[in-house]
Amino acid sequence: MRALIAISLVLFSGVSAHAANIPGSAIMLRALDKVTATTQDYTVKVGETLEYGSLSIDAVHCEKRPPEELPETFAFLKIRDARLDGKGQETQENETVFSGWMFASRPALSALDHGVYDVWVIGCKTPDIQLPDFNQ
Repeated sequence: MRALIAISLVLFSGVSAHAANIPGSAIMLRALDKVTATTQDYTVKVGETLEYGSLSIDAVHCEKRPPEELPETFAFLKIRDARLDGKGQETQENETVFSGWMFASRPALSALDHGVYDVWVIGCKTPDIQLPDFNQ
């Protein structure tokens, strides 16, 4: 009986192993134009920039938790806004309006604060996980 208790304490002692997050190659974004009330989905490769309206969205990094963990997607974005003069001409250098991590499950936790546009993360493209074939 004592051996069973000792084994149980070792196995369930609160020490948990966590698998590493899976880095992605592209960030899936949803953008909302508040003026026209239209949304558009985009997939932006890490290292590339998406031009959406007056915004330039740099996809810096994304990763998601492995399948055995609670689902979550993390993406680091840098968003700049081109200030226009009303005639479509830029008046100053692009201003950084957001730089940081966004979370797919909690978009309001770290959100873009812009009068015309909303941008949020909906996913991260990761390599397909190859499961072993036990039928061989």
